[in-house]
Amino acid sequence: MAWDSVWPVGRAPYASHPQQSRGRLYPEPEHAMRSPFQRDRDRIIHSTAFRRLKHKTQVFVYHEGDHYRTRLTHSLEVAQIARTVARALGLDEDLAEALALAHDLGHTPFGHAGEEALNAEMQPYGGFTHNDQTLRILTRLEHGYAEFDGLNLCWETLEGTAKHNGPLVGPGLEHAVPPTIAEYDRGHSLDLHTYPGAEAQVASLADDIAYNNHDIDDGLRAGLFARADLADVPLVGPVFAEVARKYPLLDESRLVHEAIRRLIDRMVTDLVSETGRRLTESGVTSVDEVRLLPGPVASFSEAMRNHDRALKRFLFERMYRHYRVNRMSSKARRVVRELFQLFVAEPECLPGEWRPAAGTGTVATARIIADYLAGMTDRFALDEHRRLFDTYASV
Repeated sequence: MAWDSVWPVGRAPYASHPQQSRGRLYPEPEHAMRSPFQRDRDRIIHSTAFRRLKHKTQVFVYHEGDHYRTRLTHSLEVAQIARTVARALGLDEDLAEALALAHDLGHTPFGHAGEEALNAEMQPYGGFTHNDQTLRILTRLEHGYAEFDGLNLCWETLEGTAKHNGPLVGPGLEHAVPPTIAEYDRGHSLDLHTYPGAEAQVASLADDIAYNNHDIDDGLRAGLFARADLADVPLVGPVFAEVARKYPLLDESRLVHEAIRRLIDRMVTDLVSETGRRLTESGVTSVDEVRLLPGPVASFSEAMRNHDRALKRFLFERMYRHYRVNRMSSKARRVVRELFQLFVAEPECLPGEWRPAAGTGTVATARIIADYLAGMTDRFALDEHRRLFDTYASV
């Protein structure tokens, strides 16, 4: 029995259809039991870059505690939310899940602090963004397949990854297209001037829902702020108060968990409702019509967007700029900066398998060094820095 003989019911006309995929850069025969988007999801899960997410942090460095989120647990939470929303809207769940699982593959060690440091060092060579790095991983840096570099994913998965936050070219978009995305687009156009399909848009907002809520949990767990500090945050404060009223004797950890699951549920429900309304009002009848709309079709309601902004402001002020996080970020930036500068000055210090690829060209060498650093886990980056900068450390 072929995979397309058991096509699921309830598929909306504006969903991405695997039978109508624009295909892969390197043609492959279809699988008997899995759709093209299922295969993409599976290739992402089995990739080396995905496994590394286990030891890459969101906010806290790996050794600060076993219960804080990592890039891996975050990606799994995003995938769960994306599948739920996709199912409710009649979208392709497998594509939404694949995009959710892939969206953070290009992140450096040490969260955004590591990315900021690497981007600063890479400015003379085209800059660095984790989204661009994700496409490098998916199209060239994974080396597990006999007939091609990368994972040879479907066009729709690569499109949704490259345009994670919307179009990259067009009116009002003044930033240059990141180098890897621009280079890939020249040989295999990703329609950078349009929005991606609805599945990619849903995955992007599932990312917001997941990190906002798990950062509340991690921030409380780390003592960066207290539950009482959340009282004046719209939506969040009322939900915590609601749970406290209903369960006055509940211990703190259960109360926090109960409140966060309700917050996620309300944000997901709002996303489904508003996106469904926009899809209906737009009158779109295909995924290509979704791409050509003048704005995103997946969205929170205006009220929820305001709640989302208020929560982000709170987390920025009380968590991301907390002195303990600032100290960790300072260390992280210093580790990445010093490693990059050493390897640029002395590329012969790169490990054997990376040295030949670095070559002697300035831009090419810098890009290979960025690939090496971006692929590091927190622990490996700290160990590599110690090996190279501690005179007494074994190399």
